[in-house]
Amino acid sequence: MKIKVLGPGCTNCVNLERATRDAVAALGLEATIEKVTDYGAIMGYGVMSTPALVVDEKVLVSGRVPTP
Repeated sequence: MKIKVLGPGCTNCVNLERATRDAVAALGLEATIEKVTDYGAIMGYGVMSTPALVVDEKVLVSGRVPTP
C-alpha cells in the first residue's frame, strides 16, 4: 500500500500525517507513507484544499482531517 499525505505543512497537514502513521501502525499494515508538499504535485491530484490523503493513487480525503 502506498499512502501520500498532501499539504504544505500546516497544522492540519501535520495532524493528518501523524494520524495516518498511527493508524497504519495500529492496524499492522505494510505501507509506505510519503509527505508531498510540492504544489504542482498536489494540484496534479485535483486537490484544491489541503490536507489530503491519497491511498494507492486515489484521493480519499481532502480539506479535512478525518476522525475515527
